[in-house]
Amino acid sequence: MRLPAVKILIALNVIVYLLQGIGGGAVETAFALWPLGPADDGGAFHPWQLVTYAFLHDRDNVSHLLFNMLGLWMFGAQVEFEVGTRRFLACYFASVVSAALSQLTVPTLFGEPPAPTIGASGGVFGLLLAYALLFPNRKVIPLIPPIPMPAWLFATLYAAVELVLGITGRFAGVAHFAHLGGMIGSAVVVLQWRRPRPR
Repeated sequence: MRLPAVKILIALNVIVYLLQGIGGGAVETAFALWPLGPADDGGAFHPWQLVTYAFLHDRDNVSHLLFNMLGLWMFGAQVEFEVGTRRFLACYFASVVSAALSQLTVPTLFGEPPAPTIGASGGVFGLLLAYALLFPNRKVIPLIPPIPMPAWLFATLYAAVELVLGITGRFAGVAHFAHLGGMIGSAVVVLQWRRPRPR
């Protein structure tokens, strides 16, 4: 049996996290998503970072990796089972790239200082939206508040919270607009699946 892509993605994220611990910052310098303008930490933007940043996580906060991998498993496994590996990967990486493009452009409009971005959360938010579109009435129990709610409501509330936090600048250091960008990329892909094929 072929290994599911979601398991391969989780394994790659864990491996890269271990390499980050060995590399002492060199991995982030090369593969984090650096801003288009000047950065203070010595990194520079390169096109491959539109994808590679999603495999990096905070070396000093393992929960950053764990929560993202939990979300990747919870939503990604069901999406991949429903639509197949190829469509799952298209949805995930479209979310990753659209999250990166959002992070490169939108925060500067709100006066946020340029900073590198890492983490799979843009892709995970994209999978959350795909899950909500595919299984809108399936119950989800969030960590806060731990109240069962349909997937469509959970995704809508999460998007609204991210939008408010992004606009108000609350919880600095979290890429709120990347999360929203990931949802947009996912929506574009899923809506393409639903378009009737020409006869």
